Amino acid sequence: MENRIKLSVNKQQDVLIKNGTIITMDPSIADLSGGDILIQHGKIQAIGKGLEQEHMEIIDASGMIVFPGFVDAHRHAWLGTLRSTMPNVNDLMTYVADIHFGFAKYYRPEDIYLGNLLTAISAIDSGITTIVDASHNARSLEHAYAAIDALTDSGIRALYAPAFPLGGEWDSSFWPRGVEQVIGDLFSSTGSLIKPAIFTHMSNHSWDLARALGVPVITEVVGQQMSDLLEVIAQNGQLGPDNIFNHCTGLTPRAWEIIRDAGVKVTVDPRSDAHYGLEEGVFAYQHAINHGIRPAIGTDLETAYGGDMFTEMRVAFTLQRAWAQHQKYKGEKAVPSPVLSRKILEAATINGADIAGFGHVSGSITPGKAADLVLLRATDINLFPSNNAIGSLVHAADRSNVDTVIVDGRILKRGGKLQLTDMQQLNSRINASLEYLFMKAGYSPDVFLEEFPRLSFNQ
Repeated sequence: MENRIKLSVNKQQDVLIKNGTIITMDPSIADLSGGDILIQHGKIQAIGKGLEQEHMEIIDASGMIVFPGFVDAHRHAWLGTLRSTMPNVNDLMTYVADIHFGFAKYYRPEDIYLGNLLTAISAIDSGITTIVDASHNARSLEHAYAAIDALTDSGIRALYAPAFPLGGEWDSSFWPRGVEQVIGDLFSSTGSLIKPAIFTHMSNHSWDLARALGVPVITEVVGQQMSDLLEVIAQNGQLGPDNIFNHCTGLTPRAWEIIRDAGVKVTVDPRSDAHYGLEEGVFAYQHAINHGIRPAIGTDLETAYGGDMFTEMRVAFTLQRAWAQHQKYKGEKAVPSPVLSRKILEAATINGADIAGFGHVSGSITPGKAADLVLLRATDINLFPSNNAIGSLVHAADRSNVDTVIVDGRILKRGGKLQLTDMQQLNSRINASLEYLFMKAGYSPDVFLEEFPRLSFNQ
């Protein structure tokens, strides 16, 4: 991809973080008030109090909460520039018709690059250090490489999962030959923070391809019909820990037993399941927990709402509490316990890292793991006084409180500011991209629009 935009920091920095309120998310390492973290060569070397190191940059974390970066375990990053185009959409098929059959078919590699880059940079800004990018608009080999270039240029850690488009013409030779080339290149790329997967529907061919290539396979699974299919798939021995299922709303009790027994990983989506009316409309967190599954949290996409994990955690906490209270009110016998804030934070950090295949690398503040950390100012007016660190993080903080973001030892946000080389160039190119896409799709932008026009019907 030509004319790439990169963060100004591309080198790992050895630093000593001092006097922070540390939430480790490692059950074997206690949280620490007034603690220090030593980072060298991109890794966490030590955690404790009173750590000293000569000739080392010091980051004073007094008054800050230090925690492992969020993991967004389900994001369609290419949609970043179409933010809030349809905030009132109320069903999945309307979104598919207007986005995938209206806009997506006109995407050039440049548009993919800008959408992915904006998504990744914005994620970093809000404390997300890892995303699972389910890229279902890989129209050609060039489109796929543009998406990877954007993730690389942002500095984020990612599991990149290409998928063929839902509508319009595309280069059919990309599947499978192009996919094989992309995955081979990612495997051979030394030091890359981007790892490969495949995003696809329930397909023997695509699942077999993923397994032949040795990568995870991501699938969106909902409803009675897919529940019934799982029985057959399990009997054929085609389910395993390399499967990642998104959403999982409306599944039968038997389907959940199959998912649990096969070791399938699950990502739930607190906002999108309600916003897009997926089956019962309540995210599947409690179903997963009831079956002994540790779910991750995904934001899904930004065409209707924002993509930060702070909001997602609050919605997750509130929906689970509302569901539990509703069951209690109705007099149900098996009423789930109200979820704890730490459990929601687990879903947004270590659970997501495990699902993305990075659990041995990130997701917790553990010596030997990569330095994927966030420092959050607890002295800001919306958080001070912070009488409970996890409560402040899950229930009160937002992206404006994110002071510092470190990914693999690289400081990508410092003092509340992203380390971008040229934000003005990025903005200019995004505006040009949108002008092109709107023109091709026949959409006249209206910032006060309540009901999005049915673009696919006009073409």
